[in-house]
Amino acid sequence: MAQLWGGRFTGTTSELTKELNDSLPFDQRLWRQDIRGSIVHARMLGRQGILTGEEADHIEEGLRGIYEDLESGKLAIEAGSAEDIHSFVEMVLTQRIGEDGKRLHTGRSRNDQVALDLRLFVRGACCEIRSDLLALEETILHIMEQNVHTTMPGFTHLQKAQPVTLAHHFGAYFEMFRRDVSRMSDTKERLNECPLGAGALAGTTYPLDRGYTAAELGFRCPTRNSMDSVSDRDYAIEFLNDLSLIQMHLSRLSEEIILWNSNEYRFVEIDDAYSTGSSIMPQKKNPDVAELIRGKTGRVFGDLNSLLVTMKGIPLAYDKDMQEDKEPVFDALDTVSLCLKLMNGMLKTIRFNDSVMEASAKHGYTNATDAADYLVKKGVPFRDAHGIIGRMVLYGIEHHKPLDEFTMDEFRSFGPEFDEDVYDAIAIRTCVDRRLTKGAPGQQAMEEEIREAKQWLIHECDADAPHS
Repeated sequence: MAQLWGGRFTGTTSELTKELNDSLPFDQRLWRQDIRGSIVHARMLGRQGILTGEEADHIEEGLRGIYEDLESGKLAIEAGSAEDIHSFVEMVLTQRIGEDGKRLHTGRSRNDQVALDLRLFVRGACCEIRSDLLALEETILHIMEQNVHTTMPGFTHLQKAQPVTLAHHFGAYFEMFRRDVSRMSDTKERLNECPLGAGALAGTTYPLDRGYTAAELGFRCPTRNSMDSVSDRDYAIEFLNDLSLIQMHLSRLSEEIILWNSNEYRFVEIDDAYSTGSSIMPQKKNPDVAELIRGKTGRVFGDLNSLLVTMKGIPLAYDKDMQEDKEPVFDALDTVSLCLKLMNGMLKTIRFNDSVMEASAKHGYTNATDAADYLVKKGVPFRDAHGIIGRMVLYGIEHHKPLDEFTMDEFRSFGPEFDEDVYDAIAIRTCVDRRLTKGAPGQQAMEEEIREAKQWLIHECDADAPHS
């Protein structure tokens, strides 16, 4: 296997060094980006007169043939055939078109070449994850629309707190993933500068047109400093941070599904397609998909930490340590994309046990705050009202009776302020619908939240769609 840098060396590279050094087993994934960048680079060299028009056209034709053959499977990237994807493409090109293939690397270093390839890859990955997020948001919005009146307990400290609706609960996840969509867009915009033409670290003496290559590759502009261009991996770290936040949100949602699926909660029934059984206990139906999504979170966090630690002590400009940038990006992307798709499928098929959730809200005394507010409106100081309702809850627990099932005599045994209107005041549905401040679970507020979410989703999906 010939090396692009072999002229300086008289001895041979040890096999262990080759194993450590060669990146083709993983960076072959960048072949589309590498060929695309090379085609534009060749065109620019021809436009600038650095190559003749015939040479540039010959190179582009050869690169397009390689692209088509790799896409169809006619050409395979074989292990050990080259040091990395860049040398593989150049090797095959030279084999196919002869001496002109050796001219492709004019005015270019592998340092700016790999920086370009990874930027192109991460930019495309931002679009891919954004699409997965929007698909999940569409499913969550549908759940919200169908469950404006589905009451359930809201929790703090895993203790039943106040009544909400299923729509309101899922609205919180809609907001989390909405922020993730925004982060993907922000990251894509920030990385959208082209490093091609930065050379090894100090540019080049050739009259390159960096503005042309940037525009042809869909970048906003060329990068501004050649040393930073080849040594910057902030965008990869930012992308991994975004993926870590997405996976954290997926993990939180998975944890709730796992709890809700338990015999103790029985809030949901997970479809068979997203469950597995036990090898020894025939009654079991395990939420393995949700558990695995939760478990994969540590892996994605590890990918982020791996690249942060790799980059923390690297002096300018390029160092070989930075070859370790690709595997965590690839791994985290694959993991999060799979988990988003699985979560989407699981939510599309999940069944919510409405009556169980409503009963849980009632027997969890989630209307206790509203009962205290009822007394306050009757003139009882809040601190006194809080104590009265606390004693009533204790009585209800001892007698296995929710507040709204107390008899009037029982109510009045705790205070003369109670009257027949208390039943409407502390009904679970009333407790929810009276919460009308923006962002609250009341029907009016919730319907407004859903309208706004739908408008946002339509706008984002339209922006995500390809335009001719």
